[in-house]
Amino acid sequence: MNRQTIEPKTPEKTDPVVPANSVQVPGLAGARLAKTFRALRHRNYRLFWTGQLISLTGTWMQSIAQGWLVYLLTKSALSLGVVSFSQFLPVLLFTLLGGVAADRFDRHRLVLFTQSASLLQAALLATLTLSGVIQVWHVIALAFLLGTINALDTPARQSLIHELVSKEDLMNAIALNSTAFNGTRIVGPAIAGTLLGALSAWIQAQFALPSESATRIAIGVCFALNALSYLGVIVGLLLMERQPHSENTNHESVWRSLWAGLDYARRDERVLALLSLMGVSSVFGFSYVTLMPLYAGEILQVGPQGYGFLMAAAGVGALSGALILASLGNYQRKGLLLTVGNFVFPVMLLVFAQSKVFPLSLVALVGFGWGLITQNALTNTLLQTIVPGELRGRILSLYTLMFMGMLPFGSLQVGAMAERFGAPVALSLGALICLSFALFVWWRWPHVRALR
Repeated sequence: MNRQTIEPKTPEKTDPVVPANSVQVPGLAGARLAKTFRALRHRNYRLFWTGQLISLTGTWMQSIAQGWLVYLLTKSALSLGVVSFSQFLPVLLFTLLGGVAADRFDRHRLVLFTQSASLLQAALLATLTLSGVIQVWHVIALAFLLGTINALDTPARQSLIHELVSKEDLMNAIALNSTAFNGTRIVGPAIAGTLLGALSAWIQAQFALPSESATRIAIGVCFALNALSYLGVIVGLLLMERQPHSENTNHESVWRSLWAGLDYARRDERVLALLSLMGVSSVFGFSYVTLMPLYAGEILQVGPQGYGFLMAAAGVGALSGALILASLGNYQRKGLLLTVGNFVFPVMLLVFAQSKVFPLSLVALVGFGWGLITQNALTNTLLQTIVPGELRGRILSLYTLMFMGMLPFGSLQVGAMAERFGAPVALSLGALICLSFALFVWWRWPHVRALR
């Protein structure tokens, strides 16, 4: 475990400059806002966070557009599940190796490489769609490619945050990262849904094209905008002021390094409990995303624009949860708040699964989003707090494995269940399993509630 890390020691990084949108607000409200966004005083993190806002907006646009494209091409819940499986399978296969890479190599360069590769993937998807030759197997193959890129990107990008801020601002930076992710969950789907509805209608009226052809062009535009959005992160990374990267002095084999991370997670019951929660939630809770096009198109009958608003509703709840966590600072009862999230999100998912009323579905998704991000962000924060620095990349790769790597199984099981028994039954069963596991954790690992 002799990996040499780059510590953020430059004077610029500790310059206590508060963002302008914080200092201009007077009184107590200004102080609270400055506290909520205090990690942005670090220039490198500011560049990273701003680039993330742009890039993640495009990512969510592509996610919405891709789901609607597969629905148009197949009208099949199982096909939606297969595409999701293809995108997240590489995370399951390769993310642990990505964690080893994040602990061995320059994380800044790794993220620069992966973001550039993601740009090329989105550009290829846009080209195939706009040219009219797109088929389901193209989407499956490119989803697999994106998943492979993400398997390397996610551990490096999450552990890079530790190098961009001072130690006292680390927890705030993690919460702000969740804020960016979930804020764009509102903006990205709303833009994509509106664009798919309005642009396809305009194209159809102007060029007398069939409805599906016009919609595919609008989908291709969403993919192209996502490709451009990656420039936000790439430019931010290039503008960062960096110290020279220290040579790696860890000469352990890859497999020995990998086993060291797995063994630590197995022996530390706190880490084991947190990772188990993420795995169950991913398979049986977060897989609801797979069926959202089906809910919008057939159960709620609200079309692509309603699909975007459904996805945005979960983002509203998640954003509120992330902002609350950011404003709490070094809150001392994190385990208890995590437990609340463990119970709230499956209950809200159960309400959504049974709802046939659009407004009620939106409200349920807001509550679901709040509960899920409370669980996810606090799990990430607690893991980064618990584990030693030399294992951070590998433990975060396990977090990524549980959160994203388990999604292939979730996508397949929910798609197959929905095909056989209907979407409401599939989502309801998943919600009940998540609720049951939350009760199990409450009973089996009571010390989780006491984590700080």
